[in-house]
Amino acid sequence: MRYALAAIIAALVSFVGNGARAATATGSFNVQVTIAATCVVTSATNLNFGTQGVLSAAVNQTSTITVTCTNTTPYNIGLNQGVNGSSVTTRQMKSSGGALINYSLYSNSGMTTNWGQTVGTDTVAGTGNGSGQAYTVYGQIPAQTTPAPASYTDTITVTVTY
Repeated sequence: MRYALAAIIAALVSFVGNGARAATATGSFNVQVTIAATCVVTSATNLNFGTQGVLSAAVNQTSTITVTCTNTTPYNIGLNQGVNGSSVTTRQMKSSGGALINYSLYSNSGMTTNWGQTVGTDTVAGTGNGSGQAYTVYGQIPAQTTPAPASYTDTITVTVTY
């Protein structure tokens, strides 16, 4: 029995001594993302000329377009002729009865630079910084023969080329 007790103690000591050691293994993995040059029109506020009477003098108003592009991405913002105009220099709002009101969109506060859609000619250029960048659209209804009372509308498409 003495030998049996000694053998059990020896086995326990050997188990505790060898089993207390931990082993580890390591590995690794890569983390990656590719950022593509991208632009989005974040917002475009409506251009509202309000309620007018006789159009005997120019009516001016502004709108804001916000564009977000990846950092260092060059871009151009273009505005089309709308659904009623025949070109970017002859934009028109239309009533449900078919009457038209002429208006213009400009990229500068002096209202001398027409805002169109031909890159390098009449668009607005910028370079992305990764955040929203705001641009003011200057709108003007010039003095003209006033059509019948009604609501007049048009829809402009904003295109960002990058």
